[in-house]
Amino acid sequence: MTLVAGVAGQPIVHSLSPLIHGAWIEAAGLDAVYHPYGPADAIEFAALVARGRAGELRGLNVTAPFKQQALALADAVSPVAWACGSANLLRFERGLVHADSTDGTGLMAALAEQAPGLDVRDKAVVVLGAGGAARAAVAVLTVAGARVGVLNRTVARAESLAADLKAAIAGPAALGTAALVVNALSVPPEIDLSALRRDAVVLDMTYRPVITPFLAAAGARGLTAVDGLAMLIGQARPSFTALFGIAPPDIDIRGRALAALGEIDP
Repeated sequence: MTLVAGVAGQPIVHSLSPLIHGAWIEAAGLDAVYHPYGPADAIEFAALVARGRAGELRGLNVTAPFKQQALALADAVSPVAWACGSANLLRFERGLVHADSTDGTGLMAALAEQAPGLDVRDKAVVVLGAGGAARAAVAVLTVAGARVGVLNRTVARAESLAADLKAAIAGPAALGTAALVVNALSVPPEIDLSALRRDAVVLDMTYRPVITPFLAAAGARGLTAVDGLAMLIGQARPSFTALFGIAPPDIDIRGRALAALGEIDP
């Protein structure tokens, strides 16, 4: 019986997840498919989840704007997803919905790959933003032992996130002591990169383009830059295992993703 999984979001046409998971499925020789789903609204997303409950789907990766709804529809929630307040992974089993979040795992995998010298334990970290992506970053970095501060234009949102996850509120001055700055905004951040330490690492969760203006400016200053594509692949690996029961095959998945984006490895 063919296993059916996919990714749900709106818009979904530009998602690289079908390419990534499809390549792994092919390399592993699995009888499985991974589809993009683009529910128009919350009602259609709930209907898609209902199809999973009914046994039509093995599971779903979930992206904006349905991550919070995915958590709310679940019967069982992992501690990580609960801390994030959202889920990017749903598994369907015997009529039940299991929610998890692999975004934080992806962030740590990207750091390990592209900034292997960074140890965040007891280091100051600044997360830019206060949405779902920022929550995932704050949650995993706090667990890793970092001293995390949240910097957001809307202070009330930063205060809410910080209170939920036992983080601190950061002002612009915090950038000067940060070992790591994570951009969890959907737009280029307006910060003074000259204020950062010379050995600071910057990570941008966005991967279109792979080298964002934020990362390009950081690289021009000699800072270590970690891109969102590494994070995307990092979160996809545990998702693939959860959905299909095996580890992803060892193929050049980054190269395939870069080719699809029309880019070369920076």
